[in-house]
Amino acid sequence: MKFILQSNLIDATQWPAMLATLIAAWMVASQKKFKRNWGFWLFLASNVLWIVWGLHDAAYALIVLQICLLF
Repeated sequence: MKFILQSNLIDATQWPAMLATLIAAWMVASQKKFKRNWGFWLFLASNVLWIVWGLHDAAYALIVLQICLLF
């Protein structure tokens, strides 16, 4: 039961990751330095969320993409 709950929680990380990526892209495109700065950090957070989900789902191409985008 505990494993199923943890698995479902990790599966659910794709939705906050997607939302964080969309918001970060919008913020990075802003003309305000404050928003661009926060967008950068939000992109980094979304990279971590995608990597967590990718490890769980064995999506290795996604993990490599996120690591490349991280750098």
